[in-house]
Amino acid sequence: MIENKVANSKLITLDIAEEVEAFAGATIDIAPQLWQGIALKEKDFREFVSALDTSNFENKIVAIYCSVDAIIPVWAYMLLSLKLSEVNAQCHFSSPENLDTLRALAFIQQLDLSKFQDKNVVVKGCTSLRLTEEVYIQLSQKLQPVSNRIMYGEPCSTVPLFKR
Repeated sequence: MIENKVANSKLITLDIAEEVEAFAGATIDIAPQLWQGIALKEKDFREFVSALDTSNFENKIVAIYCSVDAIIPVWAYMLLSLKLSEVNAQCHFSSPENLDTLRALAFIQQLDLSKFQDKNVVVKGCTSLRLTEEVYIQLSQKLQPVSNRIMYGEPCSTVPLFKR
């Protein structure tokens, strides 16, 4: 009989894509609020922010951006983020393409390290999410103080990164 050592191992596989699902994301584009497609008018933008239905952003990670090349004053992003903070939204100046990375970084920030204490951890390599290298850097630094080993890849084929 052939023993499946991978299935019987004591490795903990950390699949970021699975974990990030709990962190809902949303985006908000300032472009539709532009006057003549080039700039914001303070009065009009303040009215937009005041009337904004924030229920779609409640407890979400929000990427605020402008999809066109325009003059957007910094105060506009600040004003919008303050409005969204009323519904516990975590706002970032970011493109929609970076939203998965923001969600993953939020997961890492609140990660309960007790389940990784003195364990061998494999950070799953393949994911359906668009993640930047920053996610993996932050995750490795978060796990290093508590983990016995950190590896990257799949349990059957890992790249060793750290060993205590």
